[in-house]
Amino acid sequence: MSSTEQTQPLISHLLELRNRLLRAIVAVLVVFVGLIYFANDIYEFVSAPLVDRLPEGATMIATDVASPFFTPLKLTLVASIFVAVPFVLYQVWAFVAPGLYKHEKRLIMPLLASSSLLFYCGVAFAYFVVFPLVFSFFTTISLGQVEFATDISSYLDFVLALFLAFGIAFEVPVAIILLCWTGATTPKSLSEKRPYIVVGAFIIGMMLTPPDMISQTLLAIPMCILFEIGLFFARFYVRKPNGDEEEES
Repeated sequence: MSSTEQTQPLISHLLELRNRLLRAIVAVLVVFVGLIYFANDIYEFVSAPLVDRLPEGATMIATDVASPFFTPLKLTLVASIFVAVPFVLYQVWAFVAPGLYKHEKRLIMPLLASSSLLFYCGVAFAYFVVFPLVFSFFTTISLGQVEFATDISSYLDFVLALFLAFGIAFEVPVAIILLCWTGATTPKSLSEKRPYIVVGAFIIGMMLTPPDMISQTLLAIPMCILFEIGLFFARFYVRKPNGDEEEES
């Protein structure tokens, strides 16, 4: 095969990758344009768990001149990516699907859909369960004459970190299924390592969340539950030695 013939597939794959990336970026920008009018409302919604629990007379503050303008825009851009995730994942699926076997296609598409759903569930869990408890705890702490006033930009960085941590943590079942399906491990092996995994969940909770026991525990416990869920479903996705690995797509 000549070098020209060898480079043709590579060029076509790169063009396809470029087109998929452009579609994903355009989707995020379209959502962003649609949400930008509601930027302040989105920030108010995200900041509500803290604002509703501030001490009487306390407010959020802006320590930077441009923060009131750029902070809601930053949040809106992140929200746009969040909303467009299913379409972005579909572009990933469409790019890799031609190279997959039929049995792989039957697995990957449900995993992409479930990973999106689990990520959304993790973010929702952080907002509706973790934030009220964490901010109720933080706002009751008093340090003498120190007045409680949170900068809007710092608050956004804080909640986005928690959103990401819980969103990723809720992907545990998908990760377990993939590990078992690829043959990297087995449900039986993971079951035998359960005590170490529980300890590891609390260590991960300590590293991914702020330095307070509430958020660490609230991240570790769902991870342990999701581990059990993933372990249950992984039994149905164990790679068979004589499966249809050679079945063409």
